[in-house]
Amino acid sequence: MTPAADGVSHLSDGLLRPSDGDALRAELRVLSSLSGLPVVFGGPVHAGSVVLNEFVGTRTDGMRGLVVAPSSGLGGAAVATGRPRSVADYRSASTITHHYDVPVLGEGLRAVVAVPVVLGGDVRAVLYVANRDSGAIGDRIADEMVQAARRLGTELAIRDEVDRRLRLRAVRETATTADAVVTEQLRELHTELRDITQGVSDATARTRLRAVSEKLARLVSGVAAPDAAVTLAPRELDVLAHVALGCTNLEAAQRLSLRAETVKSYLRSAMTKLGAHNRHEAVVRARRLGLLP
Repeated sequence: MTPAADGVSHLSDGLLRPSDGDALRAELRVLSSLSGLPVVFGGPVHAGSVVLNEFVGTRTDGMRGLVVAPSSGLGGAAVATGRPRSVADYRSASTITHHYDVPVLGEGLRAVVAVPVVLGGDVRAVLYVANRDSGAIGDRIADEMVQAARRLGTELAIRDEVDRRLRLRAVRETATTADAVVTEQLRELHTELRDITQGVSDATARTRLRAVSEKLARLVSGVAAPDAAVTLAPRELDVLAHVALGCTNLEAAQRLSLRAETVKSYLRSAMTKLGAHNRHEAVVRARRLGLLP
């Protein structure tokens, strides 16, 4: 959990996630109301250490920003075991280390309970309640803390799943965009190859180049073999390839060194053979038949 000043955590891949600190803070407020204890606090876990950054009812700033190392103090023990830990009198407790006596006792805390927020086997945060009087904190309050930890864990799990799905969608969209760019480049290459073919005087070389362009068209379109029922003349395919790139009749004519009326005639003939009513439909049908990439 990485709190952000603007209430939003900015993920490395550009996604936006509400600050997990807000969810932790809200749960601590609920816990404060339900427990009736004077001090409630907590923080996220980073690299096994608890970072105390959310407080309700404290009188000093001694514990703010305190980093509780793994297995150290009450919170470190909760992280290490993944289970709730408590002391009836922090000052004299022999079951914990006393690395943090100065800030904890400076706040006047005596009885403390720490409950880990466990998600997928990892401790993501620790919730604390504390009393300034010594004496065991009752089971009712401990149960309320466990329920609070479960609610927070569920909220974090939902956010993690949303992030996972958004990342997956972003990856798919990126892949789709990349595929579209490559496909368009291959279509331009196909058209250029057909243009080159027209300038080759050697009949054998011209035939081989046309065969390569046809293979490229089938490769991009995903059609194993073109439908033999529809056969377009080389010039009809040339014109249609330029139309597929968005060329007007005049632009296609200039590229192919033809008259605009001649291009229009070839296009009309190709549309008739393909059973198309307009140039866009002719391109779509040619691609479906594997005649164009």
